[in-house]
Amino acid sequence: MNNYLKKKFGLTESGVKSLKTAIIISVLVNIGYMAFVSIGIYFAYNVLNNQVHSLPVYLGIIAIVTGIVYFIVDMDYIKTYNATYAEATQLRLEIADQIKKLPLSYFSKHDLSDMAQTIMTDVSDIEHALSHAMSRCIGYGIFVFVIGIMLLINNIYLGLATVVPLAIGFLLMYCSKTLQEKWTSKYFWQTRKNVELFQETIELQREIKSYGLKKENYDHVSKTLDESEKMRMRSEIVQAGPLLLSSSFMKLVLGSIAFVSATLLRNNAVDIIFVIGYLLAGIRLIDAIGAIEEGFAELLYIGARVKRIQEIRNTEIQQGRLMDLQSFDIELKNVEFSYNQDTKVIDHVSFIAKQGEVTAIVGPSGCGKSTLLRLISRLYDYDQGNILIDSCDIKEIATESLFDKVSMVFQDVILFNASILDNIRIGRSSASDEEIKEAARMANCEEFIFSLPDGYDTMIGENGSKLSGGERQRLSIARAFLKNAPIILLDEISANLDVENEMKIQHSLNQLIKNKTVIVISHRLKSIEQADKIIVMEDGRIESMGTHDELMKSSPLYQRLKQKSILTDNFVY
Repeated sequence: MNNYLKKKFGLTESGVKSLKTAIIISVLVNIGYMAFVSIGIYFAYNVLNNQVHSLPVYLGIIAIVTGIVYFIVDMDYIKTYNATYAEATQLRLEIADQIKKLPLSYFSKHDLSDMAQTIMTDVSDIEHALSHAMSRCIGYGIFVFVIGIMLLINNIYLGLATVVPLAIGFLLMYCSKTLQEKWTSKYFWQTRKNVELFQETIELQREIKSYGLKKENYDHVSKTLDESEKMRMRSEIVQAGPLLLSSSFMKLVLGSIAFVSATLLRNNAVDIIFVIGYLLAGIRLIDAIGAIEEGFAELLYIGARVKRIQEIRNTEIQQGRLMDLQSFDIELKNVEFSYNQDTKVIDHVSFIAKQGEVTAIVGPSGCGKSTLLRLISRLYDYDQGNILIDSCDIKEIATESLFDKVSMVFQDVILFNASILDNIRIGRSSASDEEIKEAARMANCEEFIFSLPDGYDTMIGENGSKLSGGERQRLSIARAFLKNAPIILLDEISANLDVENEMKIQHSLNQLIKNKTVIVISHRLKSIEQADKIIVMEDGRIESMGTHDELMKSSPLYQRLKQKSILTDNFVY
C-alpha cells in the first residue's frame, strides 16, 4: 500500500503516513456529521411516539457530539493541510537535491522552464490535490461504503433505492477515467509548450525586434494559443458526456427513495420518520459522491505532473566516494562519448595532462574540445574508457570531492542575480571580503567595478545582464583565482577580452597556474605556443600531439590552424 501511494502520487514515506491518518480522520468527520442527523431523527421518533426524555439530556448529547466533532475537524485540518504543506516543502527539497546530482547531459535534453515548472507549479498542483482531494476522496469513499451497508441492513428496499443509482453513477464516473487521463495529459503538455514559447519570446526580444519579426512572432504565439483553446474545449466536451450521465444517475437517488417509500408507506411497512432518515442520508451521500467526483478529477489532473516528478526522481545520478585527492595528473584512456547513440563526439582519446604543466587543446570548431573539458570535470559522464585523477577513475569520485579540486572558466559564463561580491564568492564560500577583492584585482575587475553605482555591492541582474561580455568573463576568471584549485580548466577565456585586459589577465594567470594541472582551449594559437603539450583534435579524435615546434614540423592540421590564426590576428575591416 505504501509503495503504491508513493509511486502513484509521488509521496515521501512521511507523506504516506500523514495521508493514511488524514483518510481515517476524514471518515470520522463524515460520521460525526451524520451523528447530528441521527440524533435529530432519534429525537423526532421519540416525539412522535411520546417517548421524549428530558430536554437537557438531548442538549447534553448534542454538546458532547459537537465537542467530539470539533476536535476531529481540528485534527482533520492539522493532519490534512499542515502535513500537506510540509510534504510539498519536502518534495521540493528532494527534487532540488536530486537535480544537484544529475549530470549536465540531463539539462541539455530538458528545457529549464519545464524543470522550473515541475519544482514550483507541479508541486503546487500536487499540494492542492493532497490537501483538497486525496484524503477527502478516499475518506468519502469509505464513508459512502459504510453508510451504504448500514442502509441496506436497516431496510433492504430503501437501501437498494439509495445505493443502486449511486453505484451506477460512480461506475460511469470511474469508466471515464481513461478518457479524462488522456485529455488532462494532453492539456498538461500543451500548457508546457505554451510556457516554453512565452519564455523563448521574452528571451529573444532583441532578435525579434532587430530583424523585424514582431508580426511573425505574434502570429506564431496566437496560433499556439488558439490550438490550446481548441484542445481545452474538445477536452471539456469529450469528458462532459460520461460525467453528466454519472451526475444524472446520482440525482435519481431522492426520486427512487421517494418512489419506494410511497409503496412502503402505503403498506404501513415503514414509519414516516424512517423515510425522512433515508432521504437525509441520500442527500448526504449525493454530496459525498459529488465530492468524490471532484476529487477524482483533480487526482487525474495531477497524474502527468506526478509522472514528471517521478522521471526526475528516477534519473540515474552521478555516484562516487568522498576522497581526499593528493596527486593531480589527469590521464585519459580510450575515452568515448556521444550526445546521442548515433555520432561519437569523442572517439578513443588518450593523453596525460601532468601536474605543473600546461596542456593545450586546439582544433577546428566542433571537433570536441569543449566537450572534452566537460568530461574531465564530470559535468558529463563518458560512455567508454577511463579518466583518472590520482590513479582513481573520476566516476568513482564523488562530485563534491572532484569539484573541490577543479576550477573551470568556460566560454558561456553563468552569473547570478546577486552582488558582484557574492558572484565572486561562489569560487570559495568561506572567503573573506578582502580575499574576494584581491581575486577581483588579479582578474582586472576593479576597473569596471568602481564605475558601478554601488561598487562591489552592485546587483548585476539576471545572468549578469547589466555587464558586458568581457566584464562577465573577468568575474568568472576572478572566481577561479579565488578558488585556487589544483586543477584549472580554461575554455576560450580570452574570447570576450580586449587586448589590454587579455595581457593583464594572462600575467595573473601565469602566477595562478604554477604547480597546477592546467588544460586550456584557445583559438588564438599564439597564446598557447609556450604550452608544455599541445593536443590537436579533429572530428573527436587526436590528430597529433607535441610541443609547438614539433607540431609545426609534423602536423599539417596544426600548420593550417596556425596560418588561419595569423590571418585572423592581422585581419582589418
